[in-house]
Amino acid sequence: MSHNITTQLSANSRIQEVDFNNIGFGKIFSDHMFLADWDGQTWTNPRIIPYGNLSLSPATSAIHYGQSIFEGMKAFRHEEKVLLFRPRDNWRRLNQSADRMVMPEIPESLFMEGLLALLNIDRNWVPGSDGSALYIRPFMFATDDFIGVKPSEKYCFAIFTCPVGPYYSKPLRIKVEEKYSRAAPGGVGFTKCAGNYGGAMYPTKLAQAEGFDQVLWTDPITHTLVEETGTTNFFAVTENGIITPELHDTMLAGITRDSVIQLLKHSRYTVSEKPLSVSELKQQATDGTLKELFITGTAATLINIEGFSHQGNYFDVMKSGNQDVSNMLREKMNGLRHGLLPDQFGWIEVL
Repeated sequence: MSHNITTQLSANSRIQEVDFNNIGFGKIFSDHMFLADWDGQTWTNPRIIPYGNLSLSPATSAIHYGQSIFEGMKAFRHEEKVLLFRPRDNWRRLNQSADRMVMPEIPESLFMEGLLALLNIDRNWVPGSDGSALYIRPFMFATDDFIGVKPSEKYCFAIFTCPVGPYYSKPLRIKVEEKYSRAAPGGVGFTKCAGNYGGAMYPTKLAQAEGFDQVLWTDPITHTLVEETGTTNFFAVTENGIITPELHDTMLAGITRDSVIQLLKHSRYTVSEKPLSVSELKQQATDGTLKELFITGTAATLINIEGFSHQGNYFDVMKSGNQDVSNMLREKMNGLRHGLLPDQFGWIEVL
């Protein structure tokens, strides 16, 4: 299905104001954004307009009742081409979130046509420096101006983009969380709904006040099993192979996580998706069989964990380990996303 996307171009581009050698993360936004509206029956008025503020009623349903979901994805520059990394997987996951949050699904054609049209207009915003990318934020939120606890009848789907540098600049120190939980069984932990991230901010703030960068979430029942770290999935490299916690409904199925697992298996590493206890992690760090810890996510891509703290004891993994596996993965991921390696997995879409 083809959608009639109208376009209103910005009168004055802001691109000349940007220092692409110093872009940071998430503070600079491209010239345009894509919008479409759900009227209760179908998606209407798909349009590209200049990036700017949205006008909302104080009674907007999303503000009061949390029907708000999003995705994160990236585009990369290779010479004059723009390369998208696994965009249709983000579309599928957005619809999984929409289903759980009682929101309308977005047709693949609307998602991809809007995304490609937006990127073609703002393709000059895709940076080309090392470690940089164009971050893409598709999101949907309820727009009924009604104060009553029920699913909204109207929604807005939007996409905006921003050039970014690295999310983290160094390996992370993390604290094992023993009191607070990111999600509960039967809840919405497997979705990318806004409330998951709002609820995580307080325990993260407490950990950062103690000198840590992030929290290592544990299972909400016993706090003995590792789940994920901050906004990323977790990997441990041991003498016997690579372990990542198995997915369940309190965890997000990361697209970067899946990519890393496929790359590891393709490189003939043994990868186990299984429960990983904090006590097991501590024992491996103590006896020297734990070689690396790293996390994966769209924003972070792949970053090493320096060490972790549990019950007042700090386990420095990088001091006695190495980064052989993570360095290999980082090189392959960067090569694929920037078009420097052949795409054996069908992950890249070229503009």
